Amino acid sequence: MNRQIADHATLADNFNKDEARVNWHDETLWWVRAKRDRMAWTIPEWELLRETASQIKLNALGNLHEYLLQFEQQAQQNGAIVHWAADAAEHNQIVTDILKKHGVQRMVKSKSMLTEECHLNPHLAANGIEVIDTDLGERIVQLAKEPPSHIVLPCIHKKKEEIGELFHEHLGTPAGNADPQFLTAAARLHLRKEFLQANAAITGVNFAVAETGEMVVCTNEGNADMGAHLANVHIACMGIEKIIPQRKHLGVFLRLLARSATGQPITTYSSHFRQPRAGQELHIVLVDNGRSRQLGREDFRNSLKCIRCGACMNTCPVYRRSGGHSYHTAVAGPIGAILAPNLDMKDYADLPFASTLCGSCSNVCPVKIDIHQQLYKWRQVLVKEGHTTAAKTASMKIMSGVLSTPGTYKAAGKMGRWVMRAFPGMVNNRLNPWYKQREMPAPPAQSFSEWYQKNKKSS
Repeated sequence: MNRQIADHATLADNFNKDEARVNWHDETLWWVRAKRDRMAWTIPEWELLRETASQIKLNALGNLHEYLLQFEQQAQQNGAIVHWAADAAEHNQIVTDILKKHGVQRMVKSKSMLTEECHLNPHLAANGIEVIDTDLGERIVQLAKEPPSHIVLPCIHKKKEEIGELFHEHLGTPAGNADPQFLTAAARLHLRKEFLQANAAITGVNFAVAETGEMVVCTNEGNADMGAHLANVHIACMGIEKIIPQRKHLGVFLRLLARSATGQPITTYSSHFRQPRAGQELHIVLVDNGRSRQLGREDFRNSLKCIRCGACMNTCPVYRRSGGHSYHTAVAGPIGAILAPNLDMKDYADLPFASTLCGSCSNVCPVKIDIHQQLYKWRQVLVKEGHTTAAKTASMKIMSGVLSTPGTYKAAGKMGRWVMRAFPGMVNNRLNPWYKQREMPAPPAQSFSEWYQKNKKSS
């Protein structure tokens, strides 16, 4: 694992030091999950929508080359300039070159997890270009000099009082004012000035339509529209997996996205960008950055269906109680724990183990990604490739030996029950991670196998 940063367990321990914050974080995200459920239950064809979206994405991934070329052709006919980036470095350089060509030193950007993945902001800062994030949550964490902790709710880990302090320091609002409406109004005034002054704007892309060469960007604040419509240069950055075949398919995904993300019927703004206005340049940067490699992994290619709704994070018991920053990657939570090892197995080997494998993430995924199954498969791959710690590798080998030999398994179970009865302190201590948060169960008098054999004879 990456030794320059702590692993998930260590970072989660740090987050858990503030128990009140953990409880609030947990309850807030579960409230969002409950909203998602209520919204899904109002649509009789919800499961049909999920299955349809999954099959559309499967078709898009199976024919990705053709759809990307079709999209490029249509986009160019619409007047857009299309760029191809093999990795994050190439993406960052393309964007930098476009901005330098136009003499841009300060620009606005709406939410884009791809640019977070590519670490675009630090790259532009190193090249003398200042980026102003215009999504309210993104702007808050930018002022705090933090990455977003959630792909839909970037500052979900912060309380309104902390945001009030940030705004007092950076925007000059009155000290101690933590009223959400007042702070939102202050942010709106602050960002409007940035929109009016910016000559360039970057947006993400939620969906790109191969048939028409258009892009759809979904926001609740309209900040992507403000940036793209006022700037003379619009740069849209998208992962190649955002392609869908036809315009008619948008209806399926737009019905699923907001309901899964925040429990809304639809995002407030679902904006279509097809061609630049007169005098404007529209650049589209198509980014691979490991996606082709993931596409070639049969066990993991379904992860590329992801529409970045965040539903898996809102339901995940580990994410809710460990915080998004504990994942030390741009996309946190269960889906991030699948995507990150594809980028670097060594640096992100800890993440697939940050899961209970309860399957709740797979149950809520709007495009039916088998998330918990992929997490389990990643664990197998990482152990085989030697990317786990020596202690974990040794324990897995020991357990494999015990579980594969019936006699050893029965003997170990009998010994374990005896130890728990005779010497409970050997189990109930601080060296046992399970005991930190739980009371260990009372040891059973007999194993299930012993109970079964006894009752089998008596019946």
